[in-house]
Order: sequence, then structure tokens, then C-alpha cells
Amino acid sequence: MLLIEKNEDLKTFCKKLSDKDFICIDLEFLREHTYFAKLCSIQIASASESVIIDPLAPNIDLSPFFDLMQNPSVIKVFHSGRQDIEIIHHLSGKIPAPLFDTQIAAQALGFGEAVSYESLVNEILHIELDKSSRLSDWSKRPLKKEQLDYALSDVTHLVHIYQYLHNELLRQNRFNWIADDLKNLSDPHLYHVAPYDAWKRIRHRSHNALFLTILRELAAWREQRAITKNTPRQSLIKDDLLLNICAARPKDKQELAAVRGIRPDLASGKVGDEIIAVLQKVKSMNKKDYVIPPKIKPDIFDSSLYELLKLLLKITAQKQKIVPHLLASEEDLKKFCQHPPATVSFMSGWRYEIFGRDAEKISRGKTALTYNPDLRHFEFIDISK
Repeated sequence: MLLIEKNEDLKTFCKKLSDKDFICIDLEFLREHTYFAKLCSIQIASASESVIIDPLAPNIDLSPFFDLMQNPSVIKVFHSGRQDIEIIHHLSGKIPAPLFDTQIAAQALGFGEAVSYESLVNEILHIELDKSSRLSDWSKRPLKKEQLDYALSDVTHLVHIYQYLHNELLRQNRFNWIADDLKNLSDPHLYHVAPYDAWKRIRHRSHNALFLTILRELAAWREQRAITKNTPRQSLIKDDLLLNICAARPKDKQELAAVRGIRPDLASGKVGDEIIAVLQKVKSMNKKDYVIPPKIKPDIFDSSLYELLKLLLKITAQKQKIVPHLLASEEDLKKFCQHPPATVSFMSGWRYEIFGRDAEKISRGKTALTYNPDLRHFEFIDISK
């Protein structure tokens, strides 16, 4: 096992990997007490070798690693890589490219929704992983041998999983099935922090313009404060409490202290001052700058057709051994069942060949549903001829 702690060793190793077809990457990090993840370990493996890079080593410069992440001739393989990619993007300002995610690939090959790395290792390689070091404090030095062994196994097995999935996607001609999801994973907007959009992640039931405007401003304040202080947004003030403040609309710190769920020290301190300042800002705001509540529209679509298409989607996904959302989303089904139908992704390309053509036939009354008692499942029968 090679543990890289010196800049010269890192340069040499990254240069060696620059002529590989692919490399597998996994990160260990901590983010329980910070807004931004603290990178603690980088594991990299090719088909012939593997190493652990210590990003906490004194004076370590990760530039060669970040340069490698941009090498266009080397495929970067992750499993469920969104968090790892977010960390690399935050530290380097760039998305690793080109990308391959084994969790996304597995969804197109019958392994189910959001399949874990552990499950793939077990199902493909028939190996039981030792996960005893999973919850280690990866920031403590020196790292124990058990931790290093565990961390390295997250990329050494990934090499063989990638090769298996890659070959299966080629054999079954399904690479284009995962193209959209891989493209989305490479979108920088997925990792961009926009404080004024933070309120959209908070679950609520209000359609009141003033309530939503207060929520937008408070959520933006919390997001910016969490970024500045590098502290988790929920440890600063939880979503439920933000919603309580939006509903109560306290005029001063005394009224703020009476809001359900708020700690007295939070209401009386600097945070309380900042919350009241946000509320005062909203109070003086021109109404044209309020959030415009979405218009409440009933779902206008053919519900009977929608139910049939949901069944068709389930049957097709099972037959193709693919997760349903790769074929069609619930929103797409509803749009297709409107009058007139809206443009949806499954009416073109490979999705049309597998699902859209049959959906179209059902919508035109050219396909019938029947039950096969021998096989004990539903079947769709073409009656157009």
C-alpha cells in the first residue's frame, strides 16, 4: 500500500495515471460540524495500482490531482459520486471530466434504485465488505491500518465493478440510457450555492406571498451566514423554526423569543438581531419584489390513461431490468396525459423505442390490457391490426 504525503510523490503518481483509460476515485471526508466538507483522504486506483493521498499532510499541494481530474483522456469513475464531485468542484472550481458513475450505470442494468457500493461488491464480485471503519474520524492522524485497508477497498473493488458494468452496457447497447444522468452529474449548477434559491429546498404548504418572501429572505440569510461561518445550516437554525418565524412575523426580539422552538440565547443574541433585521427588510420591501406564489392548478389530465401508463411503465421497467425513472418521470406521464399532450422525453430516442411507442398506442386505443393467469402478470396486447 502506498500512502502519498509528499508533493513530489503526488506529482509522479498523477503523471503515471495520465495515460490510463480510467481511474477510480473515492473520498473520505467530514462535514458534521461544517458547511463545507473537510477532505481527509483521497483514494485512487487504476487497473494496475492504487494509492491513498493524504490531503491533510503538511504543505501538500493537490494541484496535480486536480489537473488529473481534468485530463480529457482519462475516465473518472465514482460510485454515487455527487458528494465527492461537489468537494472536488469546491476545492478546484472544476468538475472532473469525463465522468462515469457506477450507481447510475447499475440502474440501467437491473440492480435497482440507488444501489449501494456494498451491494454491487457483493452481487458482482461475491465479496463481503468489512464496514467497521466506515464511521471513523478520518481527520485524526496517523490513520490506522484498518482505516487505510477500508479506504483502499472502496476503489480497488470499484475497478472490477466498473469493468463489469462498462462491458455490460456495451453488450446490451445501453450506454445511451445513462447519458442524460451522467450529463446532469457534470452540470456545475448542481453544485452551485445560490442563497436566494435556498428557500426552494424547504418543505412548506403556504401560497401566501408575504410568507414566502420572508422565507426566501430568512433562508438566504441563513445560507450566507452558514457559508461565512462554515457551519451546517441546520445547526444554525432548523427549517421548522424558520417556518415558525415566517408564520409569527415577530416585530422585535421579545416577540422572537416567544416563537415556538427558538432557544432564548438565540433570540436574545446577535442571531436574533440579524433575524429581526431581515424581517424589517421585508416589511419595507416593495410588494413587486415579493415572491410570486405559484398558481394552484388542479392536475388536468386523463387519470384513467395515467393509471394505465403507470402500469405499462412498471411492466416495461421490469422487463428491461431498469429503474422506472430512467424511462419516464411521474411528471412526464401526467404531461403526456394532458389534452393536448405536452412534449416529453420518452417520445423520442431510445425511450420511445422501449416505452413511448407503447404509451402512444395505449393513448390511441390501439393496445389492450389483459391478465395472463399462467404467468400471473398483466400484459399489453396490440389490437391495432
